[in-house]
Amino acid sequence: MTFMWPLALWSFALLALLPLGYTWLLRRKKRALKFANLGLVKEAVAGRASLRRHLPPILMFASLLLMTFALARPAAVVTLPSERATIVLAIDVSASMRAQDVEPNRMAAAQEAARDFISNQPRAVRIGLVAFSSNAMVAQVPSLSREDVLAAVDRLHPQRYTAVGSGIIASLQAIFPELEAEFSMSSLSRNAREAALGTKRAPKEPNATQPPPVPPGSFTSAVVILLSDGQTNAGIPPIDAAQIAADRGVRIFTVGFGTPGGGLVDFGGGTMRVQLDEEALKAVADITHAKYFNARNTADLKEVYKTLSAQFVAETKRTELTALVAVPALLLLLLGTVLSLLWSNRML
Repeated sequence: MTFMWPLALWSFALLALLPLGYTWLLRRKKRALKFANLGLVKEAVAGRASLRRHLPPILMFASLLLMTFALARPAAVVTLPSERATIVLAIDVSASMRAQDVEPNRMAAAQEAARDFISNQPRAVRIGLVAFSSNAMVAQVPSLSREDVLAAVDRLHPQRYTAVGSGIIASLQAIFPELEAEFSMSSLSRNAREAALGTKRAPKEPNATQPPPVPPGSFTSAVVILLSDGQTNAGIPPIDAAQIAADRGVRIFTVGFGTPGGGLVDFGGGTMRVQLDEEALKAVADITHAKYFNARNTADLKEVYKTLSAQFVAETKRTELTALVAVPALLLLLLGTVLSLLWSNRML
């Protein structure tokens, strides 16, 4: 345990004087009893009267001790419900999701695991859905309605190419709708072309409306969970998109889905083998200060989502405990006051 205002602990030295003062008052009263009648003396030495006499001051002194402790603002590292309000699921719907190396196929397995994940989230968490293939779209804006999100998951179907970077940009658009113009694919197309050609990117023109970059992983109100089973062959490079997310502080947890040997899919009248690009997904997670997970089958994918859910529902953080100490202190003070008034018709 630590204290946010440790200097307040010196107040305990002053509180140590209170028992001394109380003892001095008792001795004065004891000397005064020598001149009182015998009935008062008997009442003073009776056990029950002694309890009534000393308990209220003891309770009030304990209350002062707790109040002084609360004044120092104690804090501790505890596990509390996460403050994250939004989770965006970004799911690859490229043609490779038709591969049947995962039963019944990758798309059906991904949809089943996504349904379980969505259903197990706290009702206060908003969930959005992004689907990406040749391009990306927000299939469901972040919403508290589980029915709407589940319906959007059911509508997913495989299309053509894989654009992981576009999926990241669409996820940022879902989280920051006010910055949609900045994240538009037209404004990013030049950078994507230059990155694909290996040419040096020109410095970005300053934009007065563009918010300044923040430390990676510092935005705690939303996260992205991105699932992909193939290699990017369209859209903005994933590394460039990940850097944009990192500049906004958004963490992207990536999930690589598929068997080590890859899967066969019909494409353009022929058959081709599609394999997972783990290095790109690991890089995206690293840049945004998140984690990468690998899932080879439906059970693995559900376990990954379960692990991520546990991280989002609760998080460990330094938390001030002043209120937890101040409330008992107030209760002790009230109890001591009430007992003093009931037993002696005075405060002490």
